[in-house]
Amino acid sequence: MREILGRRRRLRFRRKARTARLDAAVAFAVEWDWPVLPGAGLRTKPRTSAGLGATARTAMGLGSTARAVAAGSAPKGPACACPDPDCVVPGAHPYDPGLLAATTDERMIRWWWTRRPEAPVLLATGGRAPCAVSLPAVAGARALAALDAMGMRLGPVVATPTRWSILVAPYGLERLGELLYAKDSVPSSLRFHGEGGYLLLPPSVSGTGQVRWERAPLTGSARPWLPDVEAVVDALVEASTSTPGGGSRLAY
Repeated sequence: MREILGRRRRLRFRRKARTARLDAAVAFAVEWDWPVLPGAGLRTKPRTSAGLGATARTAMGLGSTARAVAAGSAPKGPACACPDPDCVVPGAHPYDPGLLAATTDERMIRWWWTRRPEAPVLLATGGRAPCAVSLPAVAGARALAALDAMGMRLGPVVATPTRWSILVAPYGLERLGELLYAKDSVPSSLRFHGEGGYLLLPPSVSGTGQVRWERAPLTGSARPWLPDVEAVVDALVEASTSTPGGGSRLAY
């Protein structure tokens, strides 16, 4: 009986999570006019022959790589649903549909997530949608503390276990280029999500774990307020440069 109850709780939790992604995607698109699309998502790894003996594995014709998988020595972690076995951002990128399909059309969004309820929610950045600057999580926490100490007003901040992303007002590549050119150096761990880019939004799950709001949008706001990129970039560069491993390590 305990096992049955536990299974029912897990099923309820999964259904709730699936509904939450659809609700979030619709809210982003319809209420805030942010174009979204489903990400590649994660897949369940195929069952291996770990329980078979060496003779049986040899008889099945498994090569050395497959035998390593069967023996449990293969790399662990979630696998991306895309065809690339070495995908470095599992689940957290566009695949099918492509990025150009991002939309604010509610019917299209409901159709997508009805077919793939576990798909992560991707924001197509730039244009009329927010842009973002992301950096490793430790550096991100330092940057937010510095911006708070300055009394800087911030908009939403998205966090994963490895990276934090500060949403900013839309900017063009020319404007961003002029801004960065004026810096002595820009750490390679900083990423700029502008026109033609994308960003994973809560409550998605990717290969690195759960995506959440570090700074959630204000409840009931028609559309979240966003700072200009000029207002935050100095603190983000400084935090990335001064954080051990945050200046050059490209952590996904």
